[in-house]
Amino acid sequence: MFAYGKIARILRTDKDILRQVEEKLKTGTGKSGVFDKIVVENQTAIKSRLEILGLKEDSSAKEIYNALITKVEADDKKLSAALGEPKCSNYKDWERVLAAALGLADQLQGFFLKKEKAAELILERPPEKIMKVLGYASAQEMLKNEDIFEVWSALRFVEGNDWLNQEFFKQYQSLTPDDFETRPIKVLALSDRWLQTGEDFIRRKYHNISHLKELGVVFALPLSLDARGELIRNFSLVLHYLNEIPFYSRLFEHYAQTQAFSRNLISLLSGETIDERLPSSPKSQWLIIQRYLAKEDENDWRLFEPHVNPEAIHWRRAESLLAKAGDLADGFSADLAFWQNLNWVGDYFKDETGAETLASFNLVDTAMSLVMRKELIKYLYHHQEALWNRIFAEYFGEEKLEELIKENIVKGWFEV
Repeated sequence: MFAYGKIARILRTDKDILRQVEEKLKTGTGKSGVFDKIVVENQTAIKSRLEILGLKEDSSAKEIYNALITKVEADDKKLSAALGEPKCSNYKDWERVLAAALGLADQLQGFFLKKEKAAELILERPPEKIMKVLGYASAQEMLKNEDIFEVWSALRFVEGNDWLNQEFFKQYQSLTPDDFETRPIKVLALSDRWLQTGEDFIRRKYHNISHLKELGVVFALPLSLDARGELIRNFSLVLHYLNEIPFYSRLFEHYAQTQAFSRNLISLLSGETIDERLPSSPKSQWLIIQRYLAKEDENDWRLFEPHVNPEAIHWRRAESLLAKAGDLADGFSADLAFWQNLNWVGDYFKDETGAETLASFNLVDTAMSLVMRKELIKYLYHHQEALWNRIFAEYFGEEKLEELIKENIVKGWFEV
């Protein structure tokens, strides 16, 4: 019961939910003591990292938080040096950063919307705000002179969600597999002309990186939050997208063999997540949550039910790739390797008043907390989602985890 209670507290769920998970999966797999194993490995990982940071297991929550923040800050400076001291506000520097990230990734092909079809969609629903920014009177003139990938990237931060959802994306209902082709993933640093237009986007997203799954593009805006830790967080995000895009590309290819291609494509791109309770079953049931619901509502009921999250898979792979970034220059892979396999690690530690506070050892949570330190915002949800994935993977392995997500992502759940 100790393990149930400890993990349930970290996940903010009921220990009886975890007890039921173990009872059902023990019957199905023959494995026992999984939650005890996770608790022991969690403590071992924490102890080893605290020793590296010069701390002990009885250190205060503030000491641990500050040490992790300092570690990210130091690694950010080393990464910056390895990448030639890039400035986040310089698009030429971003071209170099994106190229370095692309060189670390090994999944460079995908099944993406044809450039000709992308242009056709623009002509059917001309993005007037983009045309105004670029000084064009017609979409035809714009496409004759502009890069289609840059125009599509600008859709995300210029036109606004209302127009995109109510006008532009409705065209996806008529897309067919013939509108897609296999080609390399593209990374794109947008030019300085998008500086003013992109400011609101960055303030909302807290980063200057985004992507287009259906077009196979990762792009950067030449703007900076002027925050410590910004580079390592953004570089990690690029690596995350370079894993996420091939993941969804394989799903596009899979659903290209079905009769409901456009409907499934829209479901995948919108991150649809089931929002109804599942009927009771003697088997263990797991939701598939495509996005971070805690960003929208930290008390969403689905967060407390057994679930897996493909986002956590992409982040785990991105953190592994990040360790390779230490070899880009003088080499500091050992420093970045500190963060490997910590995505699911965290625990409660006492603060100055004796109250206990949850500390995440997840790199993304820590980097986000550093970037948002002025606003006194701490992040925990990447760690919690990774821990749910870890629980499932302890029973069935990482390959089975990804296989079941791919097979059931549109349905939104599965049982084992």
